[in-house]
Amino acid sequence: MINEIKDNLLNCISPFWKRLKDEQGGFYGYMDFDLKCDKQAPKGVILNSRILWFFSNNYLLLKEDEDLKYAKHAYQFLINRCVDKEYGGVYWMLNADGSPQEEMKHTYNQAFAIYALSSYYDASGDRQALDEAFRLFRLIEERCTDSCGYQEAFDRTWRPIENHKLSDNEHLSGEGVVSEKTMNTLLHVLEAYTELYRVSQDQVVKDKLVHLLQMFRNKVYNPEKEILGVFFDNHLNAIADMHSYGHDIEAAWLLDKACEVLKDQKLIDETKDYTLKIAYKVREVAFEKGALNNERFKNEIDKTRVWWVQAEGIVGFINAYEKSKDEKFLTYAEALWTYIKEYMIDKRPGGEWFWQVSLEGAADSQKPIVEPWKCPYHNGRMCFEVIRRNKHV
Repeated sequence: MINEIKDNLLNCISPFWKRLKDEQGGFYGYMDFDLKCDKQAPKGVILNSRILWFFSNNYLLLKEDEDLKYAKHAYQFLINRCVDKEYGGVYWMLNADGSPQEEMKHTYNQAFAIYALSSYYDASGDRQALDEAFRLFRLIEERCTDSCGYQEAFDRTWRPIENHKLSDNEHLSGEGVVSEKTMNTLLHVLEAYTELYRVSQDQVVKDKLVHLLQMFRNKVYNPEKEILGVFFDNHLNAIADMHSYGHDIEAAWLLDKACEVLKDQKLIDETKDYTLKIAYKVREVAFEKGALNNERFKNEIDKTRVWWVQAEGIVGFINAYEKSKDEKFLTYAEALWTYIKEYMIDKRPGGEWFWQVSLEGAADSQKPIVEPWKCPYHNGRMCFEVIRRNKHV
């Protein structure tokens, strides 16, 4: 399994994203299902942050100088084009030429820029990258926090606006959910702060990370259902009966990683106690016909097989095995990889991974191969984590 995954990283994922480099800045923002790249498409800042994170970590793992060059290209685009020099923070979306298209600020977007800049600092030693990561960290803490966590959506000047970007789920039973706060944003703030603390050992970041872990345990986790809430009101009260299988299995290992980076045994033990329950619950209710279903909304189960959910499932199940020594978790991780090889990996020349496939295994031709959310973050990170944890696979 590990050799196949490493081969997919080296010979599929990495070269695919290298081909999307735009010599004028950043990386092209859209490729349709037929592998036609639209060089005039908008460039998502989340997409470009995740590409920066990917090549930085590819370099940290494999020490190939070419990866650092691609990371530097992504970094220069982020610093020169994505950062709002007047009001601070990163934009949501740019035009193909790098000019702002959607100037709103979202906490989620700031978090991914911190995540990417922190990794790039580790890879390159460029202090400017760390300084910018701290500027964004301070912006989040000054502009986005309230007494119950983190507000999410703002206009360019940091005035709060309605949080549509991460809270709409209109495909579920025809219903839409607009929430003031989301588990998704909170998880990726935690992920960003974990990486920033890892590379800086800054005490203020440490304190905020500990606070985030407490919020997850005391507010986001539902001990009766053994799942994480998804959508919340401003006081972190859950407002939807929903179980996001992919986010739960992703959170189960990211929460553990935060504790490990902090090297706090009490937090490690407290967090492990419930993240293992989360992993068992996902294994119990979400795994079907060799893969993970997408999510549950009330009594409706979306059985679409989404690329990132399968990737996070592998890491989450391996992580759960490391904590529990339950061999069944490794069996499920191996089953997911078998499924990915058969159905998720795009075997056409020049392909990468499909966005999603049906329960029957048919690729969804309406979903692009690249767009603002489709990136090398989840499947690339799965490869990194499996290689790093190779003694267990």
